[in-house]
Amino acid sequence: MVPGATASGSTQKVAEAFPKAFIYPFFLFHMLMFGVAGFLLAYGAQDAAFVYLHGGIAIIVYVVFYLVIFGRDQVQWMFINAALGIVGIYSQIDWILGLSGRHARDYPWYLHVVPVIYYVLYTFLLRQLVLDLTRSRSDPARRRLVEAAYVVVSLAVYGLALWKR
Repeated sequence: MVPGATASGSTQKVAEAFPKAFIYPFFLFHMLMFGVAGFLLAYGAQDAAFVYLHGGIAIIVYVVFYLVIFGRDQVQWMFINAALGIVGIYSQIDWILGLSGRHARDYPWYLHVVPVIYYVLYTFLLRQLVLDLTRSRSDPARRRLVEAAYVVVSLAVYGLALWKR
C-alpha cells in the first residue's frame, strides 16, 4: 500500500503521496506512445481483436492508476466529460485522419473505441496538469475560472477542427 493510503479507500492521501512532477511527464509520454500505437493499429491494420487486446489492457491499467492517483471523483468527472465530448473527440479523430486524406466515417464504429478512450484518458491528464500548473486545484474561485477557460479553449479547438474539415 502507498504511504498515507487507508484500507477504507481514501484516495486523497494516496494522490498526495505521488510526486506530480514525475506523474505528468511519465504518463503524458507513456500514454502518447501507446495512444499513437493504438491509433495506428485501429486505423492501419484494422484488426479489431488485436486493437482491443493491445489497447484494452493498457487502458484498464491507466484507469486503475488514475483511480489511485487522482481519486474516484476525478475519474468519474473524466467519464462524464467524455460522454459530453463525443462531438469534440470525433472532430479531432476526423481531423487527424484527414491529414492522410481519410475520414472517421470511413471506418466501422468499433475501430474507434480504443482511440476514443485514449483521447479521453489523455485529455483528462491534460486537465489535471492545467489544474496543477495554475495551482487552482485547492482554490475554488481560481479553479472555476481555469475550468471555464479549459472548456472554452477545448470548444474553440474542436470548432476549428470541424470548421476546417
